[in-house]
Amino acid sequence: MDTNLLGTQVIAQIGIVVRDIEKTSQAYADFFGVDNPGWSLTAAADTAQTEYRGQRTEARAKLAFFRLGSLQLELIEPDEHPSTWREYLDEHGEGPHHIAFIIEGMMEKVTTLDRNRMPLLQKGEYTGGRYAYIDALGPLKMIIELLENDR
Repeated sequence: MDTNLLGTQVIAQIGIVVRDIEKTSQAYADFFGVDNPGWSLTAAADTAQTEYRGQRTEARAKLAFFRLGSLQLELIEPDEHPSTWREYLDEHGEGPHHIAFIIEGMMEKVTTLDRNRMPLLQKGEYTGGRYAYIDALGPLKMIIELLENDR
């Protein structure tokens, strides 16, 4: 396996899939003693250009973000359409889904990871950048999310 595949060692985010984002957001807000951030809905498929396992999908999710020092905690409530979030929730139940890293050179990183037996699961666009979920469950026991922000 190659080394330092991402060009960073800083975990930017932990993502958790949940069934009820309102209830879980409030639980986290109470736990940390902070305001409930509320949630937003991911962009529609035409804007997000979401692909899951190589196929276009209409998948959307409700997202809530908590800023905890240098780390962001993301809560994800997926809709019924095929996605890594829906699959994970159906197969494993609620809980940790991914750790995320901010990277540069998305296409190059996805290719490098694939070459190292960590294939692309899902990708899409968000306002100001793009994301990719990588299946690193074999070697790393986690799904990895790559986040590339536009400059």
